[in-house]
Amino acid sequence: MLKNTVSVKKSGVNYFMQGFELIKQPGLRTFVVIPLLVNFILFSVAMYFAFSQLGLLFDWMSAQLPDYLSWLEFILWPLAVSTVLVVMSFIFSSVMNWIAAPFNGLLAEKVEMHLTGKSLNSGSTVDLIKDLPRIMKREWIKLKYYLPRAIGFLLLFWLPAIGQTIAPVLWFLFTAWMMAIQYCDYPFDNHKVPFNDMKSALSNTKGTSYSFGATVTLFSMVPILNLFVMPIAICGATAMWVERYREVYKHPVIAND
Repeated sequence: MLKNTVSVKKSGVNYFMQGFELIKQPGLRTFVVIPLLVNFILFSVAMYFAFSQLGLLFDWMSAQLPDYLSWLEFILWPLAVSTVLVVMSFIFSSVMNWIAAPFNGLLAEKVEMHLTGKSLNSGSTVDLIKDLPRIMKREWIKLKYYLPRAIGFLLLFWLPAIGQTIAPVLWFLFTAWMMAIQYCDYPFDNHKVPFNDMKSALSNTKGTSYSFGATVTLFSMVPILNLFVMPIAICGATAMWVERYREVYKHPVIAND
């Protein structure tokens, strides 16, 4: 059996935290700031629209409620605002994965070059445009992998007993796995590693993959903060690629955790 020649045994949490340090590097800031600016602009427009509609809804509701129930508005407003923030943050994060996919691949490439000192001999605007069909196809492959499984897990919530006990745990584990796939895929895809091979590599290092994905998931649950998770996770996933997979992904077996 071939063994991983990399002696580093960091946890997925360590790699995610390393992402915090990497986004501060001068040579990488530009590739972090541009997608973040796009992210903030689109998120601001989406939130403005959502809260405008919420305001109209509460105006209508206030007109329908009798005076002695007007106090309900003070309770419902915070609940409604919290719900909109959480739901919109999750939806927007999913949409941004598609919009920012080309930038994310470029960021992963620059992080790898920063860590290894070696260029992938790409990254120009022309190369980015040429790669767009392949990048979008890869995002579609990930979506096809995600949707049927997500629907299956969500259906478990409707089952008596299971829906209140096992289903939340399974959903969290599935989400953690998908977060590992989503962000680790960028450096793998930069090297044209097939999707199934990437999944196999992550499966062979389940401990690291799940701890990384779980950390990303937890940070993604915090509204506003989750806007910064994407570049941090990409940097951390690329550091994990460099130390654990870069030299061994081409071999038939990747050493287990």
